[in-house]
Amino acid sequence: MSPRSPSVNEELRRRSRERLLQATVELVAERGYEATTLGDIADRAGAARGLVSYYFPGKRQLLQSAVHRLMHRTLAAALEREPSPAGGVDGAERLARAIDAILGLARDEPLLMRTHMAGILQAEGFVQCPEQQRLAELLRDTVARYGSGDVDTDYPLLRALLMGAVFALLIPGAPMPQATLRAELFQRYDLDWKLGVPPCGAPPERMSGCLPTRPPGPE
Repeated sequence: MSPRSPSVNEELRRRSRERLLQATVELVAERGYEATTLGDIADRAGAARGLVSYYFPGKRQLLQSAVHRLMHRTLAAALEREPSPAGGVDGAERLARAIDAILGLARDEPLLMRTHMAGILQAEGFVQCPEQQRLAELLRDTVARYGSGDVDTDYPLLRALLMGAVFALLIPGAPMPQATLRAELFQRYDLDWKLGVPPCGAPPERMSGCLPTRPPGPE
């Protein structure tokens, strides 16, 4: 039996890593972070337990990569949906879809996203991984297509605003309504409420036009 080619080995490693990331998302969403062990993740993925340590330095880093992968896939699916009947997907529509995708993920996977946010705020901080880089590329492209003249400044600001909205949506005991957070972000970027995937019902009063589109600058 001839040895496998480097390309075949690389594909096998990619698939093993993908299975570990998917298993992490599933188990943490089902059981929570503390109740999920690296052994559980390896078993769910059908992988040898040593592979987890080979690919990831620890459980927290594995979780961040897994959630970044989920966010990337969710965002990509939202941006790739068929254009609305009114025409193609312009920059404003892409940005609206991106906002709705991230807020929707926090709404649909609260335990997973709350655990992810808590990990970022701990000592390990923000993990730079291939999954995070792919997510960043999508968001940077969205900002550029929206018309930013300074993507290096506007992308981190959008990321911070989205993280803040997710945090506000997930605060235990005092969450803010998704529609209100959406309205604030849409107001900030001068987006029509009907873009993206608007929630049912009328927009909040914050979208009534009584507030300035942008925060006032220094006098």
